[in-house]
Amino acid sequence: MSDVPHTVRRPGPRLSPIGRLIVVAVLAVLVVLAVLLLPRLLHGPERAKLTVPEGQRATQVYAAVDRALHLPGGSTAKAAGAARLPLPAEAHGNPEGYLFPATYPIDSDATPAALLSYMVKTANQRLADDRITAYRTVVIASIVQAEADHSADMGKVARVIENRLARQMPLQMDSTINYALGRSTLHTSHADTERQSPYNTYRHQGLPPTPIDNPGADALKAAGAPPAGDWLYFVTVKPGDTRFTADYQEHLRNVKEFNDRQKSSGAGA
Repeated sequence: MSDVPHTVRRPGPRLSPIGRLIVVAVLAVLVVLAVLLLPRLLHGPERAKLTVPEGQRATQVYAAVDRALHLPGGSTAKAAGAARLPLPAEAHGNPEGYLFPATYPIDSDATPAALLSYMVKTANQRLADDRITAYRTVVIASIVQAEADHSADMGKVARVIENRLARQMPLQMDSTINYALGRSTLHTSHADTERQSPYNTYRHQGLPPTPIDNPGADALKAAGAPPAGDWLYFVTVKPGDTRFTADYQEHLRNVKEFNDRQKSSGAGA
């Protein structure tokens, strides 16, 4: 028999099935946290962002910038009036139409003027890429953005505008009246069409004096190169069903169908 003492190893405590589940769950949580936090630790905190949707008006963009920068209401509108933005001479300092719809990063030291300048420079670059140099094209694109039900209709809407201008017909676009009244609605009354405003394209022939919103890439391309066609009228009878025609009587029938649908759905109430 050996005189060397033997060490007796006692088995350690064993985890129960529930204990093993708890350990696995904790490990899983730690892995998820590592995946989420590691990029932030390596690259710093994620910057805030501001998204400008297609078709928003300058007043809406100003309000969004105020909220994003935690500024009192009206701060960005005031800054826009004083900022020296890279706008065409025809704009007379009004950035409507040039606050390009996109998502913009917001740095901790961002100012309203800096953000607006970023948007205008983005618009200028997009216009240059599409070889658009005329202010009137941006005005047309803004109407197209407001009037078209889908991007597929934008080219035809742009062609209707060009055809009516060529024939010296008033545009009669409800969207321009909505802009003058600071609203968005499908319902334009006869009284609305009689209002005194340079944006009332029922009373005034030609384009409105400025864009009526900030058009996106599709609307700009449509206005810059509309397809050939003889259309003079259009109406969106229902979502996805915009009808274009050169025949006034056919247009009246389409308008009647639109009005009948509005009444039957209660939308005209």
